[in-house]
Amino acid sequence: MTSPNQPTAPNQPTAPNQPTATPDPDRPEDSDQAALFDALATEHGAIYGYGIVSAHVMPEQNELVSQALLEHRTRREAAIAMLTERSVKVPLPAAGYQLPMAVTKSTEAAKLAIRMENDCAVAWRAVMEQANSEQDRAFGLKGLTQCAVTAARWRQVLGAWPVIEAFPGGNE
Repeated sequence: MTSPNQPTAPNQPTAPNQPTATPDPDRPEDSDQAALFDALATEHGAIYGYGIVSAHVMPEQNELVSQALLEHRTRREAAIAMLTERSVKVPLPAAGYQLPMAVTKSTEAAKLAIRMENDCAVAWRAVMEQANSEQDRAFGLKGLTQCAVTAARWRQVLGAWPVIEAFPGGNE
C-alpha cells in the first residue's frame, strides 16, 4: 500500500495519471532512525488495510484479523515510543491509502493481508539491517518474524503453497 507520506523509490516508474509520493520532510536523515520511521509508516498503512480486510473476510477469519491488528497496533505503539524517546518526530497516518488491488471478496482480502504482511516484513528487515543497537535489531527481528508468521497463516487460509517464505522481507 502506498501513502502520500511515503517516498517513492528512485528511478521507479509511476503509472500514468497516478500521483507521485513526495518525501516526508520529517523523515530523519540517520539511516537507523529513517528505517524505524518508514516501518512505522508501513504499520499505519497495514492497520488501515486490515479495516478493509475485516470487512471482506469470512467470519472464520475474524480471529486472525483481530490477532494481526493487535500485533500491528502493539508494534506501532512501541515504535512511536522508541522514536519519541529519541526526540524524532513520528510519521502521522495518512487520511487514506491507495490499495494495491481491488478487494471485493474474501480471497482478495486474504491476498491483501498477505501483501501487507510482506510489506511490513520488508520494513522490519530494513530496521534490522540499519539498526545501530542490539535493541533495535531485536525489535526489527520480532516484527519481521511476526509478519512472516501472520502471512503464513493467511496463505493457509487461501490454501497457497508454499505456506512460508525462505527469507521473509527479502527477494532472494
